[in-house]
Amino acid sequence: MRGFLAAIYKEFIHIRRDPATLILTLAIPVMQLALFGYAINTDVKNIPTIVYDLDQRRAGRELIAAYRNTDYFRIVGEVHSDRELNDAIVAGRAKVGIKIPADFSRRLSTDRQASVLVLVDGSDSSVAMNALNVANAVGLRTSLDRLVESSPAGVPLVPVEIRPKMLFNPDIKSANFIIPGLIGIIMQNITVLLTAFAIVRERERGTLEQLLVTPIQPLALMLGKLIPYGIVGFIETCMVLLVMRWVFGVPIHGSLVLLLFFSFLFLLPSLGLGLFISTVATNQAQSYQMAFFIIMPSILLSGFMFPRESMPTIMYYLGYLLPVTYFLDILRGVILRGAGFGHLWYDAAALVAFGAVILVVSALRFQKRIA
Repeated sequence: MRGFLAAIYKEFIHIRRDPATLILTLAIPVMQLALFGYAINTDVKNIPTIVYDLDQRRAGRELIAAYRNTDYFRIVGEVHSDRELNDAIVAGRAKVGIKIPADFSRRLSTDRQASVLVLVDGSDSSVAMNALNVANAVGLRTSLDRLVESSPAGVPLVPVEIRPKMLFNPDIKSANFIIPGLIGIIMQNITVLLTAFAIVRERERGTLEQLLVTPIQPLALMLGKLIPYGIVGFIETCMVLLVMRWVFGVPIHGSLVLLLFFSFLFLLPSLGLGLFISTVATNQAQSYQMAFFIIMPSILLSGFMFPRESMPTIMYYLGYLLPVTYFLDILRGVILRGAGFGHLWYDAAALVAFGAVILVVSALRFQKRIA
């Protein structure tokens, strides 16, 4: 044990000389625990719901109010045609669509059974099952209330019949929801980690400074660093799509070309994040910690594992600051719901905006750091 105390003293000196790593090591777990412990909620509530009310009378309005009062359904708007109702669900603006027929009030007033169509987006199995169960419970409760108020003679046993229809994933397979999301998470992790580590590693070895004495301009050097990893990320995307289709049997209902185009757009912010980390971190340990600090929120706040609608308001809006949130909407929209560009243009525009801002800021810091 000779020199034991000296070895301890030496390591404390190394820690003191690298305060940034120490701060990241201590602060990141505390921040993540506070953030995720507050944000993660497996209770599915506030499901975005669209209404198509052809009845426009008291009974229809009372039924809509009954759905709203459960706190499980959040009415986000009304539509005026079957096409608008379908487009709202395909585009992801709503997870549930309620269609009240034109004769709803009239049938109830004449002691006949009235049916209500409830369309449920089955691409998210956990949300779909909760929406289905609560929708049926609301219909049953409404029927019981009417039976109590009305005379039993001539009144149907279930005055209000809820007719649910599961869209896009009728078998409620969780793999159909999880695996498309995994593509976005894997693609981000590969590009962020590779880009951040490659540049920091060259700085540690001194090879980055050797490149600076060559005639290569900083912008050309930055692009030369980014493009190969962008190609690797794109190849990785194609590979996981093949595995998703032929190993797990998840079909692609939309356009494959459009999906690959959106994947290319997602490379812009992902590569920018990796470049930004490389301009902040001084060693590979710091770059790994910073990358992990980005990856964990992307997994938990983007809607990959937990429904964003059930998160507290501040956490819900924090998810919009993550590029992968928009990419997951695109992946599940194209793969599961067969959405087109017209349904997903907002997510595509957000990816382009994030990519432009992150790449410009990262490029400026990169050129300043190596100048």
